[in-house]
Amino acid sequence: MTEDTAAAKLAPAISRTAALLAAGAATLVVLLAALHFIEGELDPSWHFISEYAIGDYGWMMVVAFLSLALSYVSLFVAIRSQLRTIVGRIGLALLLVSALGLIIAAIFTTDPITVSEDALTTAGTLHNMGGTLGMAMPFAAGLIGWRLARIPAWSSAKGSLLWATGLALVAFVVSFVPIGVMVLQSGGKFCPEVLVGWPNRIEMIAYSVWLMVVAWQAIRVREHNS
Repeated sequence: MTEDTAAAKLAPAISRTAALLAAGAATLVVLLAALHFIEGELDPSWHFISEYAIGDYGWMMVVAFLSLALSYVSLFVAIRSQLRTIVGRIGLALLLVSALGLIIAAIFTTDPITVSEDALTTAGTLHNMGGTLGMAMPFAAGLIGWRLARIPAWSSAKGSLLWATGLALVAFVVSFVPIGVMVLQSGGKFCPEVLVGWPNRIEMIAYSVWLMVVAWQAIRVREHNS
């Protein structure tokens, strides 16, 4: 039995509950929007979203990170029956790596962006490690989105999957490249002239949109093939 045939027969095995939880990625978008107003003193143009965890309403950023991690794990549970090739399984594994990175980032609060390298705390260092693991997400989105779009049972979702996956990949490039260039030009120092904040926010929102699209399409595929 090919993966495509298996996916069609196993479509009813897609967990609707897990897919709905995955769509809860919208929680990050909502909380992030709220924090822009509540923590207005933190300039979003050059501060990373992780720094919202430092303020009085830091718990909101922690909840946002954990909710996104839950969405990653929930999507894994929802669609794992559909991905049986090596490519699909690598994508699912990277999705879990991304979830682990978010959990670590949520548990350990980041240091202020302006702190000197020799003043980094253990918590800040571990937070950065979580952020590094989170960089697996665009690769997970690319592999999963591309593989699902090739499965006949998901043909009706192909267009949505491809544009959402493209959005996630473009957001990663738009975030990673400019941030890298700006940081290099500033000698590794962050200041109001190093505008890393907006690319960071665009990237996280794009990942949330990708999760919501895949989760919604998973529900549609399940209902269509049930």
